[in-house]
Amino acid sequence: MSFKDMLTDDIHNVFLNVDEFAEKRTVEYDGERYEDIPIVLSGLKEKDRHQLVSDHVQGLFLVSSVLHCARDDLGGKQPEKGTRIRINDKEGGGGFFREFYIASSVCELGMLRVELEAIDE
Repeated sequence: MSFKDMLTDDIHNVFLNVDEFAEKRTVEYDGERYEDIPIVLSGLKEKDRHQLVSDHVQGLFLVSSVLHCARDDLGGKQPEKGTRIRINDKEGGGGFFREFYIASSVCELGMLRVELEAIDE
């Protein structure tokens, strides 16, 4: 077994292990729904929204986060920059879906790292 094969096996056995780091969430992307896939959603932060001179809206924040999941769990698709993705907020299904804008997406050895952004009140 090569090093690359061992890393591929470790995606679910270690990095996306629901007993360790990951949570099962429902993800909607590109018109498809992926139920209860293991993901790691990290860095959920609110930053002050950049306010333009002519923009008088206050109280809005830019929320940024990073999604890690296996490409195979998203039907082999790599999310494209500029598209939208929805992720539910409760493990095991149900709950509220939060919609994110995909700021960047990288896939290495079958593992996706997707930077997400959303405007929140």
